[in-house]
Amino acid sequence: MPFIPHTPEEQREMLAAIGVDSIEDLFEDIPAKFRAGDLNLPSGLSEMEVRQKLEKTAARNHTDLTSFLGAGFYDHYIPSAVDALCSRGEFYTAYTPYQAEASQGMLQAIFEYQTAVARLMDLEYANASLYDGGTALYEAIMMAVRHTRRSRIVISESVNPIYRVMLDSYTTNLKLDLVTVPHKDCNTDMDAMLAALNDDTAAVIVQNPNFFGTVQDFTALFDKAREHKIVSVISTYPVMQSILKTPGRMGADIAVAEGQSLGLPLSFGGPYLGIMACNKQLIRQMPGRIAGRTVDKNGKTGFVLTLQAREQHIRREKATSNICSNQALCALRALMYMSLLGPQGLKKTAQVGIERAHYAANRLERLPGVHVVNAPFGNEFTVKLPVRAYEVIDKLLDMKFVPGFPLGRYYQGMDNHLLVACTEKTTKQCIGILAELIGGAL
Repeated sequence: MPFIPHTPEEQREMLAAIGVDSIEDLFEDIPAKFRAGDLNLPSGLSEMEVRQKLEKTAARNHTDLTSFLGAGFYDHYIPSAVDALCSRGEFYTAYTPYQAEASQGMLQAIFEYQTAVARLMDLEYANASLYDGGTALYEAIMMAVRHTRRSRIVISESVNPIYRVMLDSYTTNLKLDLVTVPHKDCNTDMDAMLAALNDDTAAVIVQNPNFFGTVQDFTALFDKAREHKIVSVISTYPVMQSILKTPGRMGADIAVAEGQSLGLPLSFGGPYLGIMACNKQLIRQMPGRIAGRTVDKNGKTGFVLTLQAREQHIRREKATSNICSNQALCALRALMYMSLLGPQGLKKTAQVGIERAHYAANRLERLPGVHVVNAPFGNEFTVKLPVRAYEVIDKLLDMKFVPGFPLGRYYQGMDNHLLVACTEKTTKQCIGILAELIGGAL
């Protein structure tokens, strides 16, 4: 039985007020071929039947694999306290904190999150927050375009190709010129990047560690960009920022990141968290919201939404972004994770991942025909195999091992290259088994 909230009489009254004879008349401007046809929906199921159906579907997922996948998303250990605290009703059910007088707890949490991110990136300001790492990178581009009033974007090919696909999609109908500079042996080609900069460039975009796992210092590139008044944008891996040279020390204007590694489960692809931080010069171009700390008329500390330059708050054509739902719950998880680990715990997590990755690289290089092709690297590295990476992956999947990400999926001429990632959850025993299995598959 369909749910129809209005009686036929009420429908006639509304149609008369609008000035049409039928509901169908409301859609007459839409050509018939574009209108929704028969949805052919199945009949409803009982709660028990729905549960059985979903459990059967969920059982098709392979949750017992040993995985060395990374490529921007990483399987870190999440302290149990994160789930326990984040599931509290005042956080779990809270939405956008428009009314400061009723949302002090959530506003303070957002403020503390921004503070933690700004310190991690070594930049002056952070927002709260964006959808994921790819959309954060797009928003950074638009910040640069508005700030410089230029339309040329220079981006390294070693930036996450998933993000670059997203950028192509988001900018399809915009008059922007995206110039991709090819990588050089899994490194960002610094000479080519420097040569690509000119006075028409709005932004230069790099990643550290890059998609191949290579760690680089972009200080010289950002210095050159500043000479041309170009906005420097860097995409980062948050956990690694605890020990690597920070975006702020390199001279970046904007730092973005995928926040999944900070206390968010992989969850089959989301929801995730887009992190963004910038310098003071660009703060009014920053999308989304910024929470601030202030005092009331009695001198008591309070928290407010300081900047809200989005279409729901100001004229649409003046908005910096049309982002609506900030990822507040995901940001809260990231804050809890960083707070529980603390600076030393975050550094230890990064160091263990790096140590395991270097151990794995040494084990794999002992195999005939296998070579690590990039250095220095963090917790992720690229190996060249004597056969196609997909062949090895197919064989090891049958043994419940995912050996890494096949780079040939996005990079021409790299069909034999495999991207291997380790975290603190990757044991040396698993690495040893991986080496034996790959050796047997070659």
